Amino acid sequence: MSNTAKVDAYIAEQMNKLQDNPQCANTHYNLGMGFLTKRMFKEAEEAFLKAVDCSSKLVEAYVQLGGIAMQRGDLEGCLHYNEIAAKNMPLFPVPYANMGFVYMQRGNVDEAIKAFKQAIKKDANFVQAIASLGGALYMKGDLDESEGYSKRALEIEANFGPALNNLALVELERGNHAKAREYVEQARKTGFEPPEGLLKELEAHGA
Repeated sequence: MSNTAKVDAYIAEQMNKLQDNPQCANTHYNLGMGFLTKRMFKEAEEAFLKAVDCSSKLVEAYVQLGGIAMQRGDLEGCLHYNEIAAKNMPLFPVPYANMGFVYMQRGNVDEAIKAFKQAIKKDANFVQAIASLGGALYMKGDLDESEGYSKRALEIEANFGPALNNLALVELERGNHAKAREYVEQARKTGFEPPEGLLKELEAHGA
């Protein structure tokens, strides 16, 4: 059976379950995940909304709704759903990291830093949040602190491209062009493609 056929069968299974128990939040959530796998965002959104309607405490559904909102460029919606998730489950780190990402997109670096720190407080090994905090601190101009968090991320996951990219930016800002190029090449080996502006600036400095 192909992967597509497996997903279709999974979706059909969840729909059959809902016929017997239409108020089961977990089944609506599972159905949404099936639709999400097929990139059927409208259907997935409807399923997740039904899931939280059946159980407002199903925070994973709010997080998925936030992701769908982000996918269509709705930053306000993404922030809204993740705020609800954080309120309903304060110890769950993912909504805080997602809120940090939204704040970064808006250019609100101070709020992003607060959100990423909240995520890390709840999960000290949340590598994406740690690296994102490093990026936010770089944007704020706190190079030493940015470097510290980026290296902390690499201690958890040695080949985490965004953290390597952060270190390249820090070294570029310090004028260490050769070192910045080293980090860029390491990031590329992980499959991460550094931003074009960084590459052009390194080329301009002969690195």
